[in-house]
Amino acid sequence: MNLVWKFGMCLYSDGRYNEAEVSFMEVAKRREKVLGAEHPSTLTGMANLASTYRNQGRWKEAEELEVQVMETFKRVLGEEHPETLTSTANLASTYRNQGRWKEAEELEVQVMETFKRVLGEEHPDTLTSTANLASTYRNQGRWKEAEELDVQVMEARKRVLVEEHPETLTSTANLALTYRNQGRLKEAEELHVQVMETRKRVLGEEHPSTLSSTANLASTYRNQERWKEAEELDVQVMETFKRVLGEEHPSTLTSMANLAFTFQFQGRNGEAISLMEKCFQLRKRVLGRQHPYTEKSLEALNEWQIENVETL
Repeated sequence: MNLVWKFGMCLYSDGRYNEAEVSFMEVAKRREKVLGAEHPSTLTGMANLASTYRNQGRWKEAEELEVQVMETFKRVLGEEHPETLTSTANLASTYRNQGRWKEAEELEVQVMETFKRVLGEEHPDTLTSTANLASTYRNQGRWKEAEELDVQVMEARKRVLVEEHPETLTSTANLALTYRNQGRLKEAEELHVQVMETRKRVLGEEHPSTLSSTANLASTYRNQERWKEAEELDVQVMETFKRVLGEEHPSTLTSMANLAFTFQFQGRNGEAISLMEKCFQLRKRVLGRQHPYTEKSLEALNEWQIENVETL
C-alpha cells in the first residue's frame, strides 16, 4: 500500500493528476478496508484524492470529499487538532478556487485564529494560514488588507526561518504580487528580482520555484510594457520547464500561455494564436475540458482569432 501511495505522490508531483487519482483511489479504498473509515490514515488518503480533484478543476467532487474528511476529523480528533485545521484549510482552498471568497475567508479566519491560539502566532502552520487569508483578500482586490498580512508573514518568517528559507521567499513573492496588483510595479520588480536571485543561489537555476519567480518577474515586465525583457524570460522559463518537467506538465503549460500573451501584446497574432492553440489542446488532454485553465486558454484563443479575422 505504501508503494502505491509513493507512486501516486510521484505522479502528483509531475502534474499527472488523472493518473495520481487512480493510485490515491486505490490507497483510500485499501486503508478504509484495513484500518476503518475513520482512521486518520484513511482520511489523509481521502484528502490526497480530493487534492487531485481540485487540481483537475473538479471542484464539486473535491468539496464533497473535503467536507467529509473535515467533519470526520472534527468528530474523531476534535475541532482544534492540527489535522482538522489542515482539512478545513483544504476546503477553504477549494472554495477560493471557485471564487467563493466569503466562504473561503470565513474558514481561513477560523483556521488562522485557532492555530494562533493552539500553536502560537509564529508557528509555521499559523503563518501559512495567514498567507492563505492574504491570498483570499488579494483575489477580492482588498489590497491593503492583503499587504498587511503579507508583510506580517514575511517579517515573521524572516525572524523564525531566516531570509533565504523557501517559505520566507514565497511570502516575499506574495507581497510582490500584492504590489503588482496595486500598480506598484517598481516595488514589485525589486522584490521579484530579489526572490529570483536568491532562489537561483539557494535552489539552483532550474528549480521549479526559481522558474516561477522568473515568470513573476516576466509578468511585471509585461505590466510595464517591457515586451522584449518579458519575452526573453518567458522563453527561458518555458524551455526550462519543458526540459525539467516535460512538455505536458501544468507549469510548462502556464509558461506557454504566458509567452502567448506576450506575443499577443506585441501584435504578433499569428505566433500568439499558434502557441495558445497548442496550449489549449495540451491542457484539454492533461487537465480536462472543463478545467478553468483550459477554458481560459480557449477563451483567449477564440478572442484572438476573431480579432485576427477583423484586422485582415
